[in-house]
Amino acid sequence: MHVQDSRWSSAVTSGATMSAASGGRPDGARTTPLRVDAQRNLEHVLRAAREVFGELGYGAPMEDVARRARVGVGTVYRRFPSKDVLVRRIAEEETSRLTEQARAALGQEDEPWSALSRFLRTSVASGAGRLLPPQVLRVGVAEERGLLPQQRTQPAGELRLVSEEREDDGGAAELLDVVGQLVERARAAGELRADVSVSDVLLVIATAAPSLPDAAQQAAASARLLDILLEGLRCRPA
Repeated sequence: MHVQDSRWSSAVTSGATMSAASGGRPDGARTTPLRVDAQRNLEHVLRAAREVFGELGYGAPMEDVARRARVGVGTVYRRFPSKDVLVRRIAEEETSRLTEQARAALGQEDEPWSALSRFLRTSVASGAGRLLPPQVLRVGVAEERGLLPQQRTQPAGELRLVSEEREDDGGAAELLDVVGQLVERARAAGELRADVSVSDVLLVIATAAPSLPDAAQQAAASARLLDILLEGLRCRPA
């Protein structure tokens, strides 16, 4: 999202007559503080949105974002004309961060399990799971109506990836591709359970990032929960 520049044509026209009153400074010099303020407000809004959505989810109202940013709600709407636009901006940034974390783990860890566990620990520690794009996962329901449970090809309540259904997915497809490489490597090495999917890994990231009021408690709870979930993912010899 780009901050829209103000129209300065009228100011430029009248600038010559006001130069003496402004101490001889060109009009361009007077516009700089306004541009800096606009950029600062944008940064405040984005930071507040990450905090609010991370704590309350993407259902939190824009008014909460404005209060956290200490700006009027009109300022938020001037930069993001709808809540969907703001949510998409935050989700895209988080998707990009997760993708970079996955690529780093893939490129810097030789052992498949170490690479996957490093990605999960880094992502959970950063709180990324609370800001996963809303469109990445959904719980699907078996579509074979009239069949007995044992006759269905998809178990009821199975997690399914849905980002591939959209052409403009905010980078989600790239994220899924890199995480998929981590999953396939760990599975091929016999270190990951055969039934674990990419969506399961993303679910771990989302689940192991609880929002608690105390930062130390939150970090400890996340680390403990992730240890338990990693044990559930790992394939152990019989």
